[in-house]
Amino acid sequence: MKKLEALNINKTFKGKTILKDISILCKQGEITGIFGRNGTGKSTLLKIIFGSLKSESGIIKIDDQSYSPQQIIQLQKIAYLPQESFLPKNDKVQDIIPLFHPDGDAQDRIFYAKGVGNFSQRKVKELSLGQLRYLEILLIGHLNHDFILMDEPFSMIEPLYKDHIKTLLQELKAKKGILLTDHYYEDVLELTDHNYLLKDGDIQKVDSLEDLVNNGYLLQE
Repeated sequence: MKKLEALNINKTFKGKTILKDISILCKQGEITGIFGRNGTGKSTLLKIIFGSLKSESGIIKIDDQSYSPQQIIQLQKIAYLPQESFLPKNDKVQDIIPLFHPDGDAQDRIFYAKGVGNFSQRKVKELSLGQLRYLEILLIGHLNHDFILMDEPFSMIEPLYKDHIKTLLQELKAKKGILLTDHYYEDVLELTDHNYLLKDGDIQKVDSLEDLVNNGYLLQE
């Protein structure tokens, strides 16, 4: 089983400690969630693991081998879905898919994925938020990377495409390890095998909705 580890990650911004000795594990065949309020460093942690942001200290390991940020990107074992859309707005969906997946079989998996036929001839700027996010996850998810990092895959997504995304993630985790963060905690808990909470620079494991309440992430109803 392949595994991705971030060990003893430290990061500060303008003298403020954002991440303090943070360690987290993501395994193939599992979906791991990260909870935390705005500003607690969730996106920062994902970028450090992906290799696009440097930490003051810490180690990123893939299958027990340590890698520098530059090596991680060159290795192409980790794919990253950012919060912001990254697709050219004036291109049609049917023209974008081959750019990410030149191989015909990979293209077919996306073209014939549930729901894609409804918008494959539209331009990216004409898609709903759900259609756009679903397309982005299809494109990233079907790359040959062993791990996928996802920053808010469910944010502002309409229910139909949220369901499509959940089904897709369950299928992808058979071959990949998935690490995601999102404020839509019910959707995350529905999918995840393990969860962490970032708070005040520290990280701890959480197992349930009750744990999120007890640790101050959610208010008691």
